[in-house]
Amino acid sequence: MTTRRDQAQAKRQALIDAARRLFAENGFFATGTEDILRAAGVGTRGVMYHHFADKRDLFEAVFHQVQRDLAQAAAQRLSGSDSLDVLASSLAGFLDAAANNPEIQRIVLVDAPAVLGWERWRALEADYGLGAIEAMLTAALESGIIEPQPLRPLAHLLLALADEAALYIANADDRGEAARQMTGHVNRFIAALRRP
Repeated sequence: MTTRRDQAQAKRQALIDAARRLFAENGFFATGTEDILRAAGVGTRGVMYHHFADKRDLFEAVFHQVQRDLAQAAAQRLSGSDSLDVLASSLAGFLDAAANNPEIQRIVLVDAPAVLGWERWRALEADYGLGAIEAMLTAALESGIIEPQPLRPLAHLLLALADEAALYIANADDRGEAARQMTGHVNRFIAALRRP
């Protein structure tokens, strides 16, 4: 029983891994189901439809995995003397990924809004980013780094700021320069929150 479950999980993961690579390289719309099956080496369409309702459902699973990996990488990079420094470092890492990571560029920022729909994409972005931003703002408030204020609206504003900056970077002709400029703007915005 465990072996069958392990095999099923291995096939599911092979599909996600193959789709992730192909979606990052070619995009969702240029990647066919047959391409994914061939790259995953798992057999027929029936195997895919056993695990996923359709290619869009597989894309969403890929999106979740990319977002979890991004969050894990951000957690390992975090450093700073206070929560606003940590927040600035976290957002700078996200903007760097928008400039340099094809998975973030193509899967998370370019294809996801079209494939998942704008509302679903925004909800998922909020799931992954809003809680972390709010926690860092709460720590900044509790330590007296920022003035008392409603944090939930501010967290939404910062999430929107980061998402829009990342979308701008992912679609720029010169992503490196766009990331440098946007990171500067985001850092100035966060620095303005600091209590004098």
